[in-house]
Amino acid sequence: MSPSSLNNGTLNPAADEPPAPPSSMSQSSSLNAIRASLAALHARDASITTRLQALVSSQAELSRELGRLDLLRAHLGTQVVHTRDISNGMLDSAAGTAAHLSSKVKELDLEKKRVEETLGVVEQVAELKACVQGVVGSMGAPQDWEAAAGYIARANKIPKHVVEGQFAARIVPSVEVPDAPGITIENAKESLCGLFLREFEKAAEEGDGSKVTRFFKLFPLIGREETGLEVYGRYVCQGVAARARGNLREGTKGSAAKDGLFYVNALTKLFEHIAQIVEGHGGLVERHYGQGRMVRVIERLQVEADVQGGIILDMWGDERSVDRRLTDVKSYPFSFLVQSFMAPQRTMGISRTSSPAVGGGTNGRVSEDEGVDMREIDGLLTETAYMLAKWAMYSRFLGGKCRHADTSEEPLEMPDLLIKSALSRKIAGRLITPFNIMTTFYFRRSVEKAFQLDEPPTGLSLNPSRALDGSPPYIISPVDDVMYIVSESIKRSLLTSQRDVVAHAIPTIGRVLGSDFVGMIQRKMRDECYPKPAIQGGFPPEDKIISFILLINSLDVANDYVARIVSGHLTPPEPSLGSKAPSLHEMFPFDHDTNFVVHALETLSLTFSHKALELVAEGLNAMFKEVVKVRLRPVLSETFRDLDYSLTEEDLAEIARENETDDDPEMLNDQVAKRFEHSWEALMKPIQRLMTPKCFTGLLDRTADHLADMLERRVWRFSGKMNALGAQRMERDFSGIIGVVARGGRYAVRDAFARVSQICMLVNMEDEEWDALMEEEQQGDEEMAWVLSEDERRRARGLVRS
Repeated sequence: MSPSSLNNGTLNPAADEPPAPPSSMSQSSSLNAIRASLAALHARDASITTRLQALVSSQAELSRELGRLDLLRAHLGTQVVHTRDISNGMLDSAAGTAAHLSSKVKELDLEKKRVEETLGVVEQVAELKACVQGVVGSMGAPQDWEAAAGYIARANKIPKHVVEGQFAARIVPSVEVPDAPGITIENAKESLCGLFLREFEKAAEEGDGSKVTRFFKLFPLIGREETGLEVYGRYVCQGVAARARGNLREGTKGSAAKDGLFYVNALTKLFEHIAQIVEGHGGLVERHYGQGRMVRVIERLQVEADVQGGIILDMWGDERSVDRRLTDVKSYPFSFLVQSFMAPQRTMGISRTSSPAVGGGTNGRVSEDEGVDMREIDGLLTETAYMLAKWAMYSRFLGGKCRHADTSEEPLEMPDLLIKSALSRKIAGRLITPFNIMTTFYFRRSVEKAFQLDEPPTGLSLNPSRALDGSPPYIISPVDDVMYIVSESIKRSLLTSQRDVVAHAIPTIGRVLGSDFVGMIQRKMRDECYPKPAIQGGFPPEDKIISFILLINSLDVANDYVARIVSGHLTPPEPSLGSKAPSLHEMFPFDHDTNFVVHALETLSLTFSHKALELVAEGLNAMFKEVVKVRLRPVLSETFRDLDYSLTEEDLAEIARENETDDDPEMLNDQVAKRFEHSWEALMKPIQRLMTPKCFTGLLDRTADHLADMLERRVWRFSGKMNALGAQRMERDFSGIIGVVARGGRYAVRDAFARVSQICMLVNMEDEEWDALMEEEQQGDEEMAWVLSEDERRRARGLVRS
């Protein structure tokens, strides 16, 4: 049967099947329905009969195709029998022949391999014999040590089992060299090693660098790499020690040791000399001794660096009296700070006996600084920072040299030879620990001294007609002094490139800023210049207000200073004039130290910002409560004096005639805004010209919120007391007031008056527009962002007297 007969629907029962009748005969309710059902049944019967006849007629064709398949199967069976006969009669003999040939080929390959191995052993023994004879001959009269070492290097490449084998023992020995080859080679190695050692040390004593290099290259040829590296390490260490002692002797002549950079230079020269040796000789060692063998020399050099570096640090500590300075620093009492925080009863100010501004020889300055010279501490810190920076550079250099080639993409790690070195421990004890202690003292003492020397700015006044001395921002003097010390202390701590220093110094700076710097300003704001009225219901004294504003400004400016300082270290400035500031990753390349430093700096900025801005917010709240809020009510009373929103146009015209404003009726319309502007400027302008823009914006926001509440309450009190014309005047007046407050581009302030603005808008809204809004609200298509509730909106619509 052809495939087309399968696709034309002949054998598909559903191909020509008519649709089933719509319902059974029993469900028919009329004669027409019965006839329709009967007709459908006749049609279905005819269709089924036609399909059955088609199936019966196709049976004969199917039988013929099956017969043809049986015939083809019989012919195929005959061919299979003939194929098997050919395979059994002809191919079996060929397969046997092939197997035999394959076996013979394998035997030949095995014989060939054995012959090649035998030839290889013979060649190796011949090479061994030539090497033995060459070694003995070179060590004889010619004394060609390079050739002898070269023969031994060739002999070392021959497998040990060949050298010690019986065949070599029978072939290699001769009358001149009767010993076994292995014994001869080992004896030659020992003899040459001793000779090379003597010649190397002789050349080292004579200072013959070329001869030193000549014999240094021969040790690996005779298999004595460790001996060569050891003697070479001793040689370079002698040079390091001699150079270091020479530098110290030159420094002790005269007064050079008192120079603040003498010991820094001595330590620098020590590290640079070692680095030059490693850099200059590393290629020679790696080329002749193998990859990574320079580390052995570096370890030996580090032992000498421990000795010479320790001597330098001990001399520095004794010369600078570091231990005595640490004792003085630890025992310093910080009397000024302690007394400032322990005397709440001294609300009118604290004694300034330690300030040079007081004058006189008994002002207490000597007792405050007794035993601790800040300039000496600053010099010690700078000197220590430079030495730690040199140690960091040296550590980075050795870390790169000791790094394995397969870890070049991973973060740099401090090598074990430095971690376990005696110099590393001495650096931690003699430099890092004193640096951390003195940094804490130096910064805290600087903060204390800045407040001791505090002299408030003069020539400031709340009178707008008086010119101000100086230029903004107006702050107290300790801000500039302390922030300079913050910048220098952070810079000096980062200069050391030591994680342990950063882990101590940065949090300490943040802690002192929060406790002492912010604490002193907070105490001054609370105890010395809080803007409280001298009498009940009065206005605070001008000097108190000015001093309070200065303290708020100081916190704001200090916060900006700290943020800029931290940002400057996180993102260093672009290089200029060919100089490039090192990045934190370059200064702290080990492991994840960079992330640690970044986190420490960001934490400092965030912590100080939180404390400073929190106190700024408290100060602005006090300014609003004690200075601004008490004046707002009189301002509004004057603004809305004699205001009547129930007047008609005729009443307004009459008032205009009485006030002789017929030529300019708009003056009457702007009367409220002008009154408010006059009072508002008198209240806020004096404050604005003293405050920083950011602080004044914060004060303005608080004032706008309170003013908006006052205006809203006043609007609701006009309920039933104004006509349509008065509602329009009210909206214009209130818009004018809002415009005065938001003047100068302060558009965000308008958000505080959103409720008042919407009330005024609803009061003057036409009925059709109001109905449209209500309809949109009911349909959910409202676009207006209401800040008023539905009840408040309806209440606003009823403010106008009907």
